[in-house]
Parts: sequence; structure tokens; C-alpha cells
Amino acid sequence: MRKRTLYVWGVAILCFVVLMIVTPAIPQSQEYHNFADQREFFGIPNTLNVISNFPFLVIGVIGLVLCFYKNYFKFSLQGELWGWTCFFIGVAAVGVGSSYYHLDPNDARLVWDRLPMTIAFTSIMAIFIIERIDEQKGTISIIPLLLAGLVSILYWRFFDDLRPYAVVQFVPCIVIPLMAILLPPMYTHSTYWLWAAAFYLLAKVEEAEDKVIYKWTHHIVSGHTLKHLCAAMVPVFLTLMLAKRTTETNRISLLKTWKVSWTKVNENGTRVESREYVYTSVQSEDSH
Repeated sequence: MRKRTLYVWGVAILCFVVLMIVTPAIPQSQEYHNFADQREFFGIPNTLNVISNFPFLVIGVIGLVLCFYKNYFKFSLQGELWGWTCFFIGVAAVGVGSSYYHLDPNDARLVWDRLPMTIAFTSIMAIFIIERIDEQKGTISIIPLLLAGLVSILYWRFFDDLRPYAVVQFVPCIVIPLMAILLPPMYTHSTYWLWAAAFYLLAKVEEAEDKVIYKWTHHIVSGHTLKHLCAAMVPVFLTLMLAKRTTETNRISLLKTWKVSWTKVNENGTRVESREYVYTSVQSEDSH
């Protein structure tokens, strides 16, 4: 088992090295800082982009408190407590760091926006390994994953290359939904993971269409402001999941559950068709 773990880490590092060799550097575009909505209210620059980060701070603090308040989330594993603690710290820090960045958008301030996000991304990866693969491996992976996120930010800042950060940000976006679907969950309410992933995807679309959405809404709200609000729904759904879930007694993957449900629907449909056929046949015989 230890050899397999080393093999997986080795393959992952090799793939990353190959990626860095065969792909060109991705510098930070200065156009990124040119957001659609730059209005100022109450003396706050870029007001809506600043205050729309407040939900991150609120849900991050709430989640962090509930992690330790009489074990409200009923964590059964120590690694879970550490992983979710890091996640909610990251979420709360996003509320502060992103607000700080949007007061005066530039590369130096962007570091304090992205660093908390990497904490949240990498913590979630560790949590999934703990829940879906192996508790010990997941717990051990928390620190290396957090360090990988930190290094990706430092690499971008010193070498103006976003490739490592892009890997840290987008790999969890692909891997986590796949793991949520394919691997048997330890707890109930696993579909909340997919709702969280859907809102994050919507947030990325809104971010990309910042100026378009601002124009569509007649300069009422921009895509980036909506992006903050949708992204804040991710920790909201995960907090609700933690509050509602119980230990899964019959560990079946979502994919298998969907297959069973689909089979039952098809069987029920076949039975209904069969009954209708028999009923029609009887009526036909009676008429003769």
C-alpha cells in the first residue's frame, strides 16, 4: 500500500513536470484587474465587488465555530476536523483577502485574494481523500497539499507564471465531482457536493462574462459581483451537508445509486406498459 501511494505521488509529480516543460508560461494579464463595475458608494471603491465578499467571512466563521462547538458536525475522524478547519479558515480569509484586493486591484493585492482560495481548494482535496479513499493518507496529505497551494502562489508572484496555480485551482474542480460520483461516500447527503460544484462552475462563467452581464443588467450588477455570491454558495452547501449528514451504513456510490434508480424506473415503466397491453387485450376480447 505504501508503494502504491509513492507510485501515485510520483506519477502526479511527473505529469506536472511534463506539463511545465511542454506548455508555455501563462503571465498574469493586467486586463484582469479591469472589472466592469468600478462604481463607488459611501466612499468605498469598487463597492459591490468589495462587499459581495462578506458572505465568505460570515459562513467561514460560522463553519469554524461549529467545527469546535460541542462537535456539532459530529466528526468521527481527527483528520476530518483538521481538514474542515483549514477549509473554513480559507473561506473566511477569502472574505477578507478578496475585499482587500478589490479596494485597489493589482498583482500585489491579488496574492491575498488567491492564497486563501488555495487553502480552501487543497483542504477539500485532503478531505475527499480522507472520506473516500483512506483516512491516514488523507490526513497526511493535508500539509503537502497546503504547501503545494502556497508554492503555486509564490511561483506566480515571483516568476509571473500562472500554470501551477491553474493546476491547484482546476484539478479539484474536475477530480472532486468525479470522486463524489464514482467513490462510495462515508456519509449521507453526498449530492450536496454536486450542488456545490455546480455553483462554483456557474461562478466561473459569471467571472468570465463580467462585462457582458454588467451590460445585460443595465449596469445594475456585474458578473464578478454575482461570481462572489455564487461562489459563496459552495461553503453554504457544504456547511448544510455537514449539519445534516449521518454515517452511511450502506456505502454505495452515487453512480451506482443512479443506475439502480434508473433500472427501477425502467422496470416500472415496463410493468405499466404490460398492464396496459393486458387491459387492452381483455377489452378487445370482450368486444368480440
